[in-house]
Amino acid sequence: MEHTGHQSWGGGWRSKSTRSVIYQVVALAAVIAMATCLLHNTLTNMHERGVQSGYDFLSQPAGFSISETLLAFDSSDSYLRALAAGLLNTLRVALLGCVLSTVAGTLIGIGRLSRNVLLRSLCGAYVEAVRNVPLLLQLFALYFILTELMPPIDAALHPVAGLFLSKNGLQFPLPKWDAGYWGAFAGAMAAAAGGCAWGIYARRKREMNGHRLPVFVPLILIAIVCVGAGWMLGGAPHVIDAPRRTDGFIDGGAAVTPEFLTILIGLTVYNAAFIAEIVRGGIQSVPFGQHEAAAALGLGRTLELRFVQLPQAMRVIVPPLTSQYLNLTKNSSLAIAIGYPDLVSVANTTLNQTGRAFECISLVMACYLTLSLVTAVGMNIYNKRSLIKER
Repeated sequence: MEHTGHQSWGGGWRSKSTRSVIYQVVALAAVIAMATCLLHNTLTNMHERGVQSGYDFLSQPAGFSISETLLAFDSSDSYLRALAAGLLNTLRVALLGCVLSTVAGTLIGIGRLSRNVLLRSLCGAYVEAVRNVPLLLQLFALYFILTELMPPIDAALHPVAGLFLSKNGLQFPLPKWDAGYWGAFAGAMAAAAGGCAWGIYARRKREMNGHRLPVFVPLILIAIVCVGAGWMLGGAPHVIDAPRRTDGFIDGGAAVTPEFLTILIGLTVYNAAFIAEIVRGGIQSVPFGQHEAAAALGLGRTLELRFVQLPQAMRVIVPPLTSQYLNLTKNSSLAIAIGYPDLVSVANTTLNQTGRAFECISLVMACYLTLSLVTAVGMNIYNKRSLIKER
């Protein structure tokens, strides 16, 4: 039977595939036109009302200080530097929160599958209690504990040597920087390379002949030897700036504020409950036959979890875990409610002083969008590599 050109799927301007492309191009052009029109009308109305617009204010002096920042900042610095300091504060909370909540959530999720009734019940109670209370309320409660129920600085809690906890925050020891620490840093890099090499060698030996080489203990030994050797070659610097109590104050060491502790602990505790359920669901998605196969090979509960269940569960765990990381990063904006100077807080102060609402909001949106996209891309790459290895 002869086929006409308009009935085919490919080729020709009347084909279905060509029409599909045309429709998409037209739709995209319509969206761009609408956005351009909206932006033009907004800028025109702002100009008619005498409202200034543009991003030229970023180079002007900020005129305010930031209570806590990793980036050296003074009130005479520019708004751009202030926003950068707020972004670093957001990144600090988000990165630490992702790591800590992943560790805690994984342990709690595994605990929910424990054969120990008490452990399983405690982990289940934690999950149900934490994830059903709004995060903002948890932050308020935690902030009240850290700022009102903690003792004053002259009676700070001293649980272990070098640590002081009070209404002023947490003070802890910190090594004084010395050029010799570059040797320890080089040793740490060498330890990382050596650890990866040993891990690859151990995995290949296991795949070739089934002989399982120890991994954890050799990694610890490699780290100790390499870092210790680099530290000694660098002159063995050992000066520690430890906090000490003097005349009712705590001098020396490093410190973090109650606001930082509140947002970090709050995000970790809250997201760990959701990650625990993600891990539990991922492990339970592994077919029961895999458990029987592991038992037939004589693998214990720990080895079965490490080499059989968790590797197969990662395909189920990673996608929702990515969403949880994105939620944690975006929820860090709640820090404005307790006075932690994150990106949103700094942008809000900038908006109030300059009146550039559109510009400030667009910068915050662009920053959070970039962080979310980078996180999603990184997790997708990890997920694809995990699936390739599994196949």
